[in-house]
Amino acid sequence: MAIEVRDSRPKLLLVDDEPVNLQVLKQILQHDYRLLFARDGEKALSLAENEQPHLILLDIMMPGITGLETCKRLKENSATQHIPVIFVTALAETRDETEGFSVGCVDYITKPVSPPIVLARVKAQLSLVSVDSLRETRLQVIHRLGRAAEYKDNETGLHVIRMSHYAKEIALAAGMNKTDADELLNAAPMHDIGKIGIPDFILQKPGKLTPDEWEIMKTHTRIGATIIGDDHSNLLKIARIIALHHHEKWDGSGYPDGLNGEAIPIEARVVALADVFDALTSVRPYKAAWTIEQASAYIEQESGKHFDPDLVIAFKKALPTIIAIREQLLDT
Repeated sequence: MAIEVRDSRPKLLLVDDEPVNLQVLKQILQHDYRLLFARDGEKALSLAENEQPHLILLDIMMPGITGLETCKRLKENSATQHIPVIFVTALAETRDETEGFSVGCVDYITKPVSPPIVLARVKAQLSLVSVDSLRETRLQVIHRLGRAAEYKDNETGLHVIRMSHYAKEIALAAGMNKTDADELLNAAPMHDIGKIGIPDFILQKPGKLTPDEWEIMKTHTRIGATIIGDDHSNLLKIARIIALHHHEKWDGSGYPDGLNGEAIPIEARVVALADVFDALTSVRPYKAAWTIEQASAYIEQESGKHFDPDLVIAFKKALPTIIAIREQLLDT
């Protein structure tokens, strides 16, 4: 029986009201890409939503809906806003390019087109799409692994989501820049991934752990670091740091390495505070949820002992936002 070969080439949507222009682009692109064609904006909008092309090459001067309006509507639709648009047009003035970029295009090719330029611009934009797609896939894997660890624990799936958002807000309030805070947000769900390696009879024990059981439980930090490994990705480097050190304490009484003060990586210090706050304010089989006031008082009490004093100040500053996040992500 013959095996059907799947065409995995990227899919492009070419939009121009002039057939000769579509034919020129077809000749340039047909060997490397799957092609869709539209001669007006309405058809382009329909094809974009239904076929989900990887990239759209769009003329501006078309009857009916112009390319500018078409692009604007593509970006307003959640189903198509992620698709990059390159304008291919005879309009070459600076103001035309400015208007094109203002409605959401990513590049601008002027007519008459040069085949090498078209191929280079398309390849460059698709490379960026691939990078974004890879990063999004990596984030999804991280989040799912974080939730997988909690299926073995007494915690809920929303814990990692809440805690990660709390960590971002505390970091921002402490002066961390938005890029690094977003990286922290995306790495934090892996904090307890090492619990996958802890026996169920310990992890799910309803009562207090024995000293020997507690020593086994503490190994989840090193297990987590081993699972994440040494990767060149900055995101995974941060995830490993958090998994390994989020149980260290400011006064040096934590584990696994007994680090103290600023020797504890800042990412781990932030997650430690966010993790404890969410645990305190959440219902568990072995305890009722603390009130916001009770949990906040405890965190302030532990300033300089468990928690970085500066981060406790940042926590109090971010608390209104944290409370709003908590209300949106309560367990049902």
